[in-house]
Amino acid sequence: MPKNVTFPSAGVELAGHLYLPEETGPRPGVVVGHPAGGVKEQASGLYARRLAERGFVALAFDAAFQGESGGLPRGLEDPAHRVEDLKAAVSFLATRSEVDAGRIGALGICASGGYVLPAAATDHRIRAVATVSAADIGRMFREGADGTQDPAVVQGMLDAAAAARTAEARGEQLGSFPIFPPTAEAARAAGGQHGFEGFEYYRTDRARHPRSAAEFTWDSLDRIVAFDAARFIGLIAPRPLLMIAGTEAVTRHMTTEAFASAAEPKRLRWIEGATHVDLYDRERHVGPAVEELAAFFTAQLG
Repeated sequence: MPKNVTFPSAGVELAGHLYLPEETGPRPGVVVGHPAGGVKEQASGLYARRLAERGFVALAFDAAFQGESGGLPRGLEDPAHRVEDLKAAVSFLATRSEVDAGRIGALGICASGGYVLPAAATDHRIRAVATVSAADIGRMFREGADGTQDPAVVQGMLDAAAAARTAEARGEQLGSFPIFPPTAEAARAAGGQHGFEGFEYYRTDRARHPRSAAEFTWDSLDRIVAFDAARFIGLIAPRPLLMIAGTEAVTRHMTTEAFASAAEPKRLRWIEGATHVDLYDRERHVGPAVEELAAFFTAQLG
């Protein structure tokens, strides 16, 4: 069982699960960030536990304003703060007696696969960085998961976000927008197979968790849309980068384009037959991803 831990991130207390390996003494550590709307008990916790089984001290944590972590308003998805959360998690690991502070890596899943890129680019304590099903959340809102979204969609949402901010300034409630449609059929109609898979993971017994976010606040929207995950990816080098994605992932273009912008040393690993969400929990796909991650972090963190 993991240890329950807390640590600060820009004035907000974050809640985490610290997974310890059987080996004693200072070990390499890995920070694991969860998808947007996720919590540490879902995909990030699964990967953290599996990495601990392979000898790493691994930390999964809830983002500020979400899950068991503090911060108001609840349901805020702030890319700048999510990047800060990852750096704060590195600070936490660096102070633990179980961890060798000179051997810390970071892993981001889905949206955290986008957040971990600027975090690593500007924090040299992160000695190796990896992504699984990396998604640039800014691009997803601007262009849709597959890049074909009508530009009018995001413009309409930005209108609503602006109106919500004005309403809040007048003393009214800020309000939120739903992350998922109310039914599987509506999710498929709105987002195709990818939309359905997200609904199935988060809103059914497959992986549903009571603290997983169902809505984001309206003031999340303009912050998200302005985010560019790969803008500074070139600054990660000469530290190594590993990107893992499924061959059937609707978001795979985000991985290939970010990877093309990165400098060496870098490695791109495709998981055959896997969709974006398959890599959250499907063992036939997670297993090979974990083996790749364990080999990567072992080689790079020693």
